[in-house]
Amino acid sequence: MEASEAKAGIEAYGALTGRRSARIAALGALLSLAALFSLVVGSSSTGIMDVLRVGLDGVIFWELRVPRVIMGLLVGSGLAVGGAVTQAVLRNPLASPFTLGVASGAGFGAALGIVLAGAVSKWAVAGGAFSFALITALFILGVARMKSATPETLVLAGVAIMFLFSAGTSLLQFLGTEQQIQSIVFWSFGNLSRASWTDILIAAGMILPALPALFLRAWDLNLLLAGDEMAASLGVRVERLRLTALLLAALMTAGAICFTGVIGFIGLVGPHVARLMVGGDHRFLLPASALSGALLVLVSDCLGRTLFAPHMVPIGIVTAFLGVPFFFGLLMRRKREFW
Repeated sequence: MEASEAKAGIEAYGALTGRRSARIAALGALLSLAALFSLVVGSSSTGIMDVLRVGLDGVIFWELRVPRVIMGLLVGSGLAVGGAVTQAVLRNPLASPFTLGVASGAGFGAALGIVLAGAVSKWAVAGGAFSFALITALFILGVARMKSATPETLVLAGVAIMFLFSAGTSLLQFLGTEQQIQSIVFWSFGNLSRASWTDILIAAGMILPALPALFLRAWDLNLLLAGDEMAASLGVRVERLRLTALLLAALMTAGAICFTGVIGFIGLVGPHVARLMVGGDHRFLLPASALSGALLVLVSDCLGRTLFAPHMVPIGIVTAFLGVPFFFGLLMRRKREFW
């Protein structure tokens, strides 16, 4: 009897694993279609066959659309995986790297670069955004190393930092010139159109190495959801895992937004879309989050380019309109078994 029950359990687990893998494959197929569609959408009319047979002389294709799509894939996957990891580490389904103030720090750094070096200095803006995003992350990690620090403490510290940097950005806007104010506001909207191949290489260097490093810690993240004491009793070095995961999530977030500006809600919505499809097992949740985040970014970018054509709506505005209803729905309908 016990052997038959064990066999039935193994078969049920295998079937569940197969369904999860199939859903991840479906997400990958949808993402491929979205990427192809994103290559077609634009101010100049380009058909599918034109995209497939475009030559090396296609400046619009190779210098504008392809970098835009690749940057969208990087940004979406980095933000969503960072969000999933942050939610696991803090054991809070409403957490994301933005909750820890990383985005506000990046926004202040970008505004400072604009005011000090001028909007024409792209590297000053990106460098300021990246530097202050990491400064914020290091501060949060310092708080995490405190003996009495809890996940709730980290969230509260992140909220305080978020308000501090938001006030600093507002002060810079108050003191800046009209052109500087316009540049700060435009950067805060988020935009993929500024992506270049150099930007992609730098962003990829910060995002891609962190992904497998986090995927390899999927089992530890699963155990961490049961509580620090339970995870520690099963051999997880809780403090080291929390610090490493938060640092990698912050690094991916900084790499994702330093060139594109703030693209909100992907780090919150992406993991929950993946969780609805494959459940909370991080072996499946993390790759599904990467795919769903990239899909959300590309779809939002396409909507921004088509809804009010020929005017282009920045992607950060589109993701906010999509993310806010989802956020409130999650707050109102959250169930214990979902998390």
